[in-house]
Amino acid sequence: MAEEGQEESLGTVVLAGVMNLGIAAAKAVGGVLSGSSAMLSEAAHSVADTVTEVLLLTALRRSAKPADEHHPLGYGPERYFWAFLASVATFVGGAVFSVYTGIHTILAGEEAGNPLVSYLVLAAAFIMEGASLLRGIRQTAREARRLRSPYFRYLALMPDTTVKAVVFEDSAALVGLVLAAAGLALRQVTGSGVWDGISSLLIGGMLAYVAVTLGRDNMSLLIGRSVTSELLGQIREEILAPGAVVQVGQLVAVLLGPDEVLVAAKVDFVDDTSGGAIEQACEEVERRLRDRFPVVRQVFLDPTPGGSVAKEAEEGAPSTAD
Repeated sequence: MAEEGQEESLGTVVLAGVMNLGIAAAKAVGGVLSGSSAMLSEAAHSVADTVTEVLLLTALRRSAKPADEHHPLGYGPERYFWAFLASVATFVGGAVFSVYTGIHTILAGEEAGNPLVSYLVLAAAFIMEGASLLRGIRQTAREARRLRSPYFRYLALMPDTTVKAVVFEDSAALVGLVLAAAGLALRQVTGSGVWDGISSLLIGGMLAYVAVTLGRDNMSLLIGRSVTSELLGQIREEILAPGAVVQVGQLVAVLLGPDEVLVAAKVDFVDDTSGGAIEQACEEVERRLRDRFPVVRQVFLDPTPGGSVAKEAEEGAPSTAD
């Protein structure tokens, strides 16, 4: 399941990268011929997206390396480091350039050219960006159905930020294309390049929002984000299923990657349970957790006296991601 998800994510990112590379060149030509700052902003947007896809491909490849002596829990979190750099590229390469060109156009004006090429490029780009977005939406929708989660809730909390980046950036690209077309049309109607500059500013603001949102998510996952409260509750229930465990104290379930969760818990066993029986019970709990939740890869149970477990339960478990 994890390998299939990895390959699907790889295909989604590669498709987005190829699309963005061609679109960037076409937008640049259209922007030069039409003299549109909004088109040039969109070209910068696509260049930034292409750089982003390269970084996301690096994230997928690097995070797939198996665990070794120096990284016994694997390289899953490395995906979030490269994805964080991708969000920085979106901000610097897309948002900053778009805001700059927008301000420059409003203050200094621009020489109008033939907008026909730009309209044709925008139409073609809309189709290609739409195809890339559709693949990303299909993948996230399939995962949301598998986890029985509402689509937008899953999208907000999904741990695979490489696919999330594609969905967000392609959505922003479609909105940016509409803004660029609106700027071109208003400039034609009014004869003022200010509208083109305003379109560039709006595109820059939108890209900044996407970059900050993705950067915040990746930073949260790099630090070590918990699974959702619903999943944490289900894990607790599974540990407490009929067996030797009678109480669960502190329970931690941390995302190491999109398909990797580490579970650690302090548990109280039935009084007078022998050491051998405790070992068998721990093995049984780990087997059940892995069977019910394929994303659970590491399980650590700490046998703890009942009094300490009860005290921790009263104090409350650490807050989780909702």
